[in-house]
Amino acid sequence: MRIDIVTLFPEICRAPLSESILKRAQEKGIVALHIHNLRDWTTDKHHIVDDAPFGGGQGMVMKPEPIFAAVEDLKR
Repeated sequence: MRIDIVTLFPEICRAPLSESILKRAQEKGIVALHIHNLRDWTTDKHHIVDDAPFGGGQGMVMKPEPIFAAVEDLKR
């Protein structure tokens, strides 16, 4: 089984996913984990994945473009 994880923090995800049951499943070839950096699917030079909320307000929201690009690319 192939599992693709798209995250902003791939290095943080690698350590816990390579331990315990998941480690044994990967060693036996049952699971193949692939961790991807969402910033790889951005189109601007600064690799920005978030933006201010539409209509104002506090905080930031994720841009849909990199998410859709990642999903479309990983489907292939």
